[in-house]
This record gives sequence, C-alpha cells and structure tokens, in this order.
Amino acid sequence: MGNTDSKLHFRKAVIQLTTKTQPVEATDDSFWDQFWAETSTSVHDVFALVPAAEIRAVREESPSNLATLCYKAVERLVQGADSGCPSDKERQVVLNCTRLLTRILPHIFEDADWRGFFWSTVPGAGRARHLDEDEDAEARPLAESLLLAVTDLLFCPDFTVQSDKRSGQDTVEDVHSIDSCEYIWESGVGFAQSPPLNYVYDLNRTELLKLLLTCFSEAIYLPPFTDAKNLNPWVSFFCSMENRHALPLFTSLLNVVCAYDPVGYGFPYNHLLFSDHREQLVEQAVQILIVTLEHEGGSAAGTAVQVLDATAAVSTAESVGPDNLFVNYLSRIHREEDLSFILKGLARLLNNPLLQTYLPRSTKKIQFHQELLILFWKFCDFNKKFLFFVLKSSDVLDVLVPVLFYLNDARADQSRVGLMHIGVFVLLLLSGERNFGVRLNKAYTLRVPMDIPVFSGNHADLLIVIFHKIITSGHQRLQPLFDCLLTVIVNISPYLKSLSMVAANKLLHLLEAFSTPWFLFSSPQNHHLVFFLLEVFNNLIQYQFDGNYNLVYAVIRKRNVFHHLANLPSDGTSIQKALQKTRKSKMSRSSSTENESMPGSRPAEPAEPGKLKTSLEATPGIDTITEKTQVSENGLLVVVPHSAAVDVGAVGGANDTESNSERDPEVCLTDSESCRSQMSSVSSSATTCSASSNWVTSWKAKLPLQTIMRLLQVLVPQVEKICIDKGLTDESEILKFLQHGTLVGLLPIPHPILIRKYQANAGTAAWFRTYMWGVIYLRNVDPPIWYDTDIRLFEIQRI
Repeated sequence: MGNTDSKLHFRKAVIQLTTKTQPVEATDDSFWDQFWAETSTSVHDVFALVPAAEIRAVREESPSNLATLCYKAVERLVQGADSGCPSDKERQVVLNCTRLLTRILPHIFEDADWRGFFWSTVPGAGRARHLDEDEDAEARPLAESLLLAVTDLLFCPDFTVQSDKRSGQDTVEDVHSIDSCEYIWESGVGFAQSPPLNYVYDLNRTELLKLLLTCFSEAIYLPPFTDAKNLNPWVSFFCSMENRHALPLFTSLLNVVCAYDPVGYGFPYNHLLFSDHREQLVEQAVQILIVTLEHEGGSAAGTAVQVLDATAAVSTAESVGPDNLFVNYLSRIHREEDLSFILKGLARLLNNPLLQTYLPRSTKKIQFHQELLILFWKFCDFNKKFLFFVLKSSDVLDVLVPVLFYLNDARADQSRVGLMHIGVFVLLLLSGERNFGVRLNKAYTLRVPMDIPVFSGNHADLLIVIFHKIITSGHQRLQPLFDCLLTVIVNISPYLKSLSMVAANKLLHLLEAFSTPWFLFSSPQNHHLVFFLLEVFNNLIQYQFDGNYNLVYAVIRKRNVFHHLANLPSDGTSIQKALQKTRKSKMSRSSSTENESMPGSRPAEPAEPGKLKTSLEATPGIDTITEKTQVSENGLLVVVPHSAAVDVGAVGGANDTESNSERDPEVCLTDSESCRSQMSSVSSSATTCSASSNWVTSWKAKLPLQTIMRLLQVLVPQVEKICIDKGLTDESEILKFLQHGTLVGLLPIPHPILIRKYQANAGTAAWFRTYMWGVIYLRNVDPPIWYDTDIRLFEIQRI
C-alpha cells in the first residue's frame, strides 16, 4: 500500500506541475519536495508517471516551472553530495532526483532553444562553495554543478563505496576531503585492493552513471556534421582538470569492466535464479567509457586536416594532451601487468557468447559485445603500447576468434550492419601490423559454433573462409565492406606460411566471381577487387611459396581464370554484350525468390517483428581510411606518397592494387558510392555508369599477372608430364611434388611488400560517433531513455 500511495503522490505532483500556468517560486519547498522527498519511486515508475507529452507541455507552456524543477533537482543533488548522504532518506532523495533528471534531460536537449539552459548560471551555485565572496560573479553553470555533484556521489561512503571509517566513529566522512583514489571500485589498473561486492552500491552507481550518460547524450540531438569547434561540453568538462575525481573514476570504470566475469564460479543456470547487478553496472561503465573517449567530439574535420598535414607528427595522445583526461590516462597505461589485465578482461567478455556446455543455455551470455569492440578499438587506436602488447603473443587470437564469430553470425541480419563494420574495422587496424599476420599461422583447434566448412588449418584459414562467406552469402548492404575485407587479406598475405586447401579454393572462387566480364564492366569500382586478389596471390607466391603448395595447386587447377582475365575483351561490342547479359540475369533473378549464394549458405534473414535499428553514416572508401606503407630492406615501414604509388607498383613484378587502379581520370563518370552495388544487383549501376573501351584498357594493362603467368608457364607442363608419365589420378602425389618444388630464379624480382594501415579521418570519426550512439540508444530501452525524442544524429527505423 505504501508504495502505491507514493506513486499516487508523485503522479499528483506531476499533474499539479503541468496544470499550473503561473510560475512556482523556487522557495516553495513544500511543492518541489513532492517530487523527491515524499516519494519512493523506481526509475521505471518515473518513466511511467512522467509522460513525454506532459514534459513537452510544461516546456512550451510553463518554461519557468520546468527550469525551476531542473534547478531544484540539481540543488538537491549538490546538497546530497555536500552532506555525504548520511541517512536513508537523503539517499532516497538523491536517487529520486537522479531518476527525474534522467527522464527530463532528453526532452530539454531535443529543443534547440533549451539546449543552452544547463550552461547558464543560476543564483546560489558558486564555484567556491566555502568562500565568502560574491557568488554571482563566480557562478557555475548548472551543468557543471550537476556533473561535479554526480562525481562526488559516485565516491560517497556508505552510498556508492564502502566506508573507511573506524568502528565506533559516528561522524560522517567529508566527501570533499576524502581521497577518492582510495575508494576505487575494483582492483586492477593502479589499484590492488578488491573491495567487497555490495549490490546496493552497484545499483546506486548504475543509476548515477545512467544520468551521466543522459547528460552526454546531447550529441545525438545535433546533425552528424556540426561545427568543428562545437565539442560536447558535457564530456569536455567531465574529462577536464575541473573534475577532481577524473583519475579514480576512469580507473573504477575500466577495472569494473575488465574484472567482470559473467560466469564466475557459479553452478549451471545460476543467472536464471539470481539477479546480477554487477552486469548492469558493467554495461553502463563501458558505455560511459566509449563516450568519454571520443575525444574528437565535433572536431572530425579538424582531425582530417591534421591527418592530411604531412608535418603533423605528434601522436594522438600528445595532440589531445590534458584536454581529455580520460584519453590521456588511457594513452599512458604501460605496465605489462596492467596491459595483460585489460586484454584478458576484454577477451574474456568477448568470448563469453561463444561458450558452450553440455547443458543448453546454462551459462550467462552478455549482450554488450558491440560496446566492448568499440572500447578495444579505442585502446588500440590511442595506446600503441597496448596494440603492440596485443600483437606480441598469440593472445590476439582470443580477440580474433570472437570477432570472426560475430561477423559470421551477423552477416545475414540487416539490422546488424554496424556490428559488421566495427568488426571489419578492428581487423583492418590489426592487419596493418606485421605481427598480426605472423600470429595467424597458429593452428586453429578451438571449435566455435559457426556454420562454415570443416577444415584443418590455422587461424588465417578461418579468417579467409569467413570472409568468403560474408562476401558470397551476406546481404546487399555489405558491399561497401568488400574493399576492407580484401585489404585485410592483402595485408596478412605476405606472412601466411601455409593455407589449407579449403581456404585456397575460397580465394580462387572469389577471383573467379569477381573477374567475370559482366561484373567487371557493371561498376567503376569492381575491378579494384580483382587487383586486391591478384596482389594476395602475388604475395603468397613471392614470399611464402614453399609452404603454400595447396594454393599453387588451386591456381594450376583454375588456370583458365587467369588466362581469361589476361585475355579480357575490351572492345565496345564485347562490353555491351556483357552488360546485356547482366540485365537479363537480373531480370531472371527478380522473378525468383532465391538469391545466388554458395552451397550451404543462408540468404538474408528478415528481422524480428517490431525490431528497431539506427541508420549509419556512409562507409568511407578504403583509399581514404588507409595509408600505404612499404616494407624496406631493413624491415622498417616507409610511408608511400600518394603520387608515387603508381611508380612503386609499376617497378615491381606485381603491381600495387590501389596504386595502379586508383581513381584514374578516365575510370568513371560517377561517384564511387553511388555506383557500388551488390553482385546480385549490379545492373542498377550499369545504367548509371557507362563502361568504355578506353576505360577497360586503362586498367586491364595494369593487371599484375606477370608472376602468376610465369608460375603457370613453369609448373603446368611439369605437372602434366608427371600425371602422364605416372598415370596419376590422386592429387596427393601432385601436392607432394609441389611441396618439394621451387621457383627460385624463375619468378620476376619480388615486389616490395605494401601494407595499408588504417588512418583516421573525418569520415571514420563521423561513422564511429553515429554507430556508437546508435548502439547506446538501442541498448538503453529499459527504461527507454531517448525513445520517441527528436534525435538528429541518426534515424530510427522499425523493421
């Protein structure tokens, strides 16, 4: 009954606020206390009892009342932080104010006229609380008071952290005098003690972090490309020197995430019997981390200018300096034990959905793997010591396998396009380092539940098999990722010692599919995919010939593919015939319900009814997000200037993929994104981009076929002779011959190894911002913090 009466009182207060046309004085505490002092409502109750329509009505018809409500709620939070919340009643007031502000803030952000309200100064909120000076002259904006109060409350003894006071002491610890570094929430980076678990503290922390996340969400009510100078003021202040709890808070969030073990030592199905309050805290913590670590804020354009400036040699951490303390702290983590703790923690959580037991669904499966991938990305991007630590051992494979699992699992689900992108971007970033390719040679023995062909090989085989499945049986919106997928394979190819027969055949199948005339002529960018694959074969033959007899055998068996490519017709009549074939095949496919795909693959699956998805920015082209580096004779990487790229490829026996085919003047008549389309629907682009004989001739002459043709010229007669002389019908004997064969002195001079390293720019910054907030929006539906508000950063679609 008491809880019902509390809800009735709260609802009555809300109705009074919405019906009052005259401003209510801020000094009328008896009225304002109805919202927090006389109630005990959960966060779900607040969202149910304060409808969005009524918030907007107050905002439009009684703006002064809404302003006073926000001011009074922040004032009570400040008072709670100052007093240390010694009583249960004060703690309840703080929680009620927190929930109310979480409900109201999105509806303030959605109105451009209200967006600056929290950054205005109000009476009685001085910067120096304890100084007897004119407070109005030193008044803090309401947002700063709110953020400082929340950070104080996150280290409030007996409310969010374990009190350190000695037994027998009745005095309340002063929140402003305690050293919050002694109250870090979990052991790990920079903190050895492991405080006892307290689910009440975890719940209180979660509510406060939810309010922080709501404060930071002002960014989703702005268009994707805003003024570069408009940083997110909430994040900027929160991560500045003004926040004295910045270091312990960053450490607490990081340690809570990396120390979390969803399975623990519990018995089967324990997650169905007991509530795991730590999981809610971990989820909010990782979301706060990825938002605060987005140091570009609105300055994506400025970042791009810095990238393009060849003289800007400062590192990421140094360029942001102390402006964002969270980025600063992350970039300075260097101890081996700390790096190991972070890597093992992230790998454990990423692998959690892959766990299998004999009892179905007996172990807890987390759902925030997308946020973890973003966090892993930021660690690799901002802290090069962490990136090198990840790659110096086989531990990187503990991250690779779950990423490949997510890619394979999401390839046919159109609502998970963002997950596909972040997974591929992570692998693109890792593939820019030599050690990643070397680590992939470790045998793959772990059996993860994936619908892929059975093979016996290494982790490189696993990667190629899954990439092949994504390209051949993924849905149409994955077409912009083809360049990235093949770039990853190109980057690792010089270091792959022995591919399995399954992986070798998959590579040949891709080349066979991409080199058909109707596909090459139907889009101005499609021939780039052939260049990528030819570079893969050249790297494997030139640098890893001895162990890749399976690939050599596959090349010999499919030699007609290379001969047809070398003899590709470039006259206008042949081009038109190929395009007409495209139109006819499109018409025949449109009358069928099944799409062409590999045997055993599945078509794109329809999403669950009522499922939401958020839109994404356009995927930047591979040439804009990578920087070409050449491996010199002493093993160092040398940046290849854009203008010199063609010359570099032309000198080597096998030309550079992009450098030879990259945006020639006669290549196309339209933008690359508008001309791209999936293989099954290329005819739509064929109508907008007319292939000409000169265009085909321009890139056909640069096809890097010399090395492969020389290999076929030498080995095909030898293999045929052995087969005839010995009457062989078993391919094992041929493989044995190829395994002990050599082409030393017979192949062209090895071309320089060219690696395409990920390079940040404006496009990727905008993409990551949109994707990150889209994930956070979809993950926070209980309660639905931003649902049905006027979001402008992305579009919400029901599918």
